[in-house]
Amino acid sequence: MKRTLAAILSLLLIVSLLAGCGGNKSNETAKNEPATNEETTKSDETAKTDETAKDQEQKGTGAGKARIALIVKSTGNPFMEKMADGFEEAVNESGGETIVKAPDQPTAEAQIQMIEELIAQKVDAIAISANDPDALQPALQKAMNAGIKVLSLDSAVNAQSRMVHIQQADPERIGRVQIQAIYEMIGGEGEIAILSATSQATNQNTWIEWMKKELEDPKYKNIKLVKVAYGDDLRDKSVSETEGLLKSFPNLKGIIAPTTVGIAAAGKVLTDKGLKGKVMLTGLGLPSEMAEYIESGVCPWMYLWNPIDLGYLAGCAADALVKGTISGKAGEKFTAGRLGEKEVVQVGDGTEIMLGDPFKFDASNIAEWKNVY
Repeated sequence: MKRTLAAILSLLLIVSLLAGCGGNKSNETAKNEPATNEETTKSDETAKTDETAKDQEQKGTGAGKARIALIVKSTGNPFMEKMADGFEEAVNESGGETIVKAPDQPTAEAQIQMIEELIAQKVDAIAISANDPDALQPALQKAMNAGIKVLSLDSAVNAQSRMVHIQQADPERIGRVQIQAIYEMIGGEGEIAILSATSQATNQNTWIEWMKKELEDPKYKNIKLVKVAYGDDLRDKSVSETEGLLKSFPNLKGIIAPTTVGIAAAGKVLTDKGLKGKVMLTGLGLPSEMAEYIESGVCPWMYLWNPIDLGYLAGCAADALVKGTISGKAGEKFTAGRLGEKEVVQVGDGTEIMLGDPFKFDASNIAEWKNVY
């Protein structure tokens, strides 16, 4: 019996060992044998899904749409609102998603906070109308380092803070034409003042420098620029600054306001005070806001470009940067939707894309434009 029992136990032990070895061999074979076609397909699909999700997370494109942001100078600015409309139009045409941000006050600090928020959201591009040319540099460089395409429009940031700038018109022509206009309006002599936006606005300051250069011509020897005032692109402050100019300079003959907010505010003050024909007004204004002053003669004529087209061009350029059609280098060309072909040109240390020439609005054409923008 003992021998029989020992034999049975030995047999069971051998069977158990064989079963264990067989299982290990099966597992090892499964590891070494190639996967079936079905398994390979599932693995590839999973990898592609994971890669797509990773790409979207890195680009911040959500459901595949490029997210393109615009930061304007401030809320309540009609020019900025029209510019944003054009920007959104272009981005929608390209199949992207638009994000528009507007600070309550036209400060660099407020814009910096918005840039940081957009970086955190991993947007694909940021277009900005700057409240300060240099203060935004660290935040915008951080955005570019994160792979976000950065461009400026209307009011430029410095060349180190962007890939390209969208310029509304030749700054020299904008500045000179406004001096030429006020010269004609006041008969070639008298005191004039400039009512600008913020003291840091690059576009305003560039235009004013060209105004001063134009005044160096001997033909303007009887014209005196008495002050450059700043209304900060705020309606109430622009009204106060206009009233201050009239009080401080009782012999003032003309006001140049190269800002849509400022020129409308000055038009109201001159109208309310009954100064039509006594203090002449010109500058850059929206036809919809300035029609009554042009029709009344308070502002004989003014200039501007289409802010809708300016925003539209910026939206097209932002899309081209995201898609890699352009990189912001001089000589590059792209199709800007209904505006046709545009070229990137070298200007100073940076590059620009030009919209076109300033347009003159007067009593002969204001009626047809005042309902447009």
